[in-house]
Amino acid sequence: MRYPIVVHKDANSDYGVTVPDLPGCFSAGETMDEALTNAVEAIELHLEGMLIDQEPLPLPKAIEEHQQNADYADGVWALVTVDLSRISGKSRRVNITLPERLLTLMDEYAAQHGESRSGLIAEATMAYMATTHAVEKNGCAGNYADQASVT
Repeated sequence: MRYPIVVHKDANSDYGVTVPDLPGCFSAGETMDEALTNAVEAIELHLEGMLIDQEPLPLPKAIEEHQQNADYADGVWALVTVDLSRISGKSRRVNITLPERLLTLMDEYAAQHGESRSGLIAEATMAYMATTHAVEKNGCAGNYADQASVT
């Protein structure tokens, strides 16, 4: 899953990172590379805490949805990829049947975005459930992310 972050740098300070979709999730680093690496770790830890507390995981929004917020003015925007499979629990193999053309499109999209087919299916399912309010209503957000393994 790709989360937008905003990076701020003041004179004589480290790079500070804010994750707009995860209130209270912050990170920093002496260099931009370190700040980005630390941001991924901070997001993973934040989401893991939410899973432990059985809170629904918020889906990341587009950067454009956050750019109007004055708190993020003068910041540099970036997207960081977080592997939810590291925190989502045990994966289970399933077998599904899909049209060949759809599989080709999925594989191309996943490759272009550094994801696996299974991860893409899990993220798409989570996004679909969130848009139909099933995730919040059933309290099961995050329990599906990156847990399906498709053959």
